[in-house]
Amino acid sequence: MLQLKGLAGQGITQLDLSTTAPGTIGEYWLHLSDNGIGEPVLLPIMVARGKHDGPVLGLTAAIHGNELNGIPVIQRLFRSIDVKKLHGTIVGVLVMNVPGLLRETRRFNDGADLNRIAPGKPDGNVSEVYINRIVDRILKNFDYLIDLHTASFGRVNSWYIRADMNSEITAWMARLQNPEIILHNKPNDGTFRGAASSLGIHAITLELRDPHVFQFEVIEDALQGINNVIYYLNMLKGEIIVSNDPIILCQRSYWMHTDEGGILHVIPRVCEQVKKGQLVAEVRSIFGKLNREYHAPEDGIIIGKSVDPINPTGSRIIHLGVKTSIVESGG
Repeated sequence: MLQLKGLAGQGITQLDLSTTAPGTIGEYWLHLSDNGIGEPVLLPIMVARGKHDGPVLGLTAAIHGNELNGIPVIQRLFRSIDVKKLHGTIVGVLVMNVPGLLRETRRFNDGADLNRIAPGKPDGNVSEVYINRIVDRILKNFDYLIDLHTASFGRVNSWYIRADMNSEITAWMARLQNPEIILHNKPNDGTFRGAASSLGIHAITLELRDPHVFQFEVIEDALQGINNVIYYLNMLKGEIIVSNDPIILCQRSYWMHTDEGGILHVIPRVCEQVKKGQLVAEVRSIFGKLNREYHAPEDGIIIGKSVDPINPTGSRIIHLGVKTSIVESGG
């Protein structure tokens, strides 16, 4: 163990689940790398190891430093876990991008998006080594992964899930969240979910609305959805709660972008269904003159949208989910 001064929890250099005694919860600081003057960069990790054998469920938050809603989800889950009855182990990585969170920025401190370069390289640049060590020292312990995200600055999201719906297990994990929208999205190269999938780990991404705030309604929703997965995996006994609200499944999605700068106003709300040709945004000059209108290129649903009125050419407008259908919640 590392010697840590002034910090609660134990210092470690590798996540070893056997370090936590059965029937207990451990709090750790994992020494992942060093900053420019040799100070350690430490990741906060919680481990709930059950009295009984079972799978390992990993929960990860804040791979983007401005995506905060996942942090209290993990905190509240660990406050409620009965480890004496737990079968298996639950690992909560409260903050993955520690440098980004401390700087209140989305990206890592060298400008890289950690969710675009996984699994990184053991001998790469600063960000590549950082994400590679997360994969090697943390992720490889998991059987299942729930990766917690939000929208980025200047945008808002619906409460939606990214999951490979062709996989029976990840489809169940997604439906058990009772989200507003599920986006069928195979694990992409470079994403943390993609790195997990390449290791045979069943993984979904939760998009918990908006950046840099705690939004307690969606925190509650995510907590219930994660508990549903825990019950589904027989890690604890409990009632799976299924919503009566329909879930919209999108087979694909894309962002619309502006081709003219100015003051942007996006009209539809998140989760609003739009028709082909419907007006979705206007761009006005600084003097208020209408310069450009944007219309939906096809029928779809608003997964996310820009709320930043300052719009350079090429800015995002709406995240449009298309080829929609209705699916039932898991249960």
